[in-house]
Amino acid sequence: VFLVQLFYFLRLDQMKNKLVTLKNLSDLVSDLKLRKLDVVFTNGCFDIIHPGHIHILDEAKSYGDVLIVGLNSNRSVKNLKGESRPINSESDRIKILCSIKHVDHVIVFDEDTPIELIELIKPNFLVKGGDYNKSEIVGADLVEKNGGSVIIIDLLGGYSTSSIIDRLEIYSCA
Repeated sequence: VFLVQLFYFLRLDQMKNKLVTLKNLSDLVSDLKLRKLDVVFTNGCFDIIHPGHIHILDEAKSYGDVLIVGLNSNRSVKNLKGESRPINSESDRIKILCSIKHVDHVIVFDEDTPIELIELIKPNFLVKGGDYNKSEIVGADLVEKNGGSVIIIDLLGGYSTSSIIDRLEIYSCA
């Protein structure tokens, strides 16, 4: 029982260390830049985590030393995806992202786009999945202007949150 409780508290501690607030993001980024670490940034709703998400996070991490993930808040997801979303709560999505080994830090943003985070972080690499063209990626021009690179990662075929939701709706109607 003691080991189970210890494991639980260690996992909570790990999550707290990965979750970053806007208040301490600036200090974190300053420290990373001072240590000359390459910072990778990606963002998304990460509503129903699937192998496609894991693939993108794994690939994103391979481009640098530290992967920061911007997570759309519940309000932001509703604005982008509609009233029926998100499926999973913000706190659950945070817990899941923080448990993924490739993810070093998670920051929640309430806006529809992460442009303010990108301006603050000034990542060396901005990564998005292959469902985006470079011209559609928010902050791509800013990252390149600062000497960084924009990376588009090929998607794993057959995986999308929307297709999972569609399959669930079909099963619930049957």
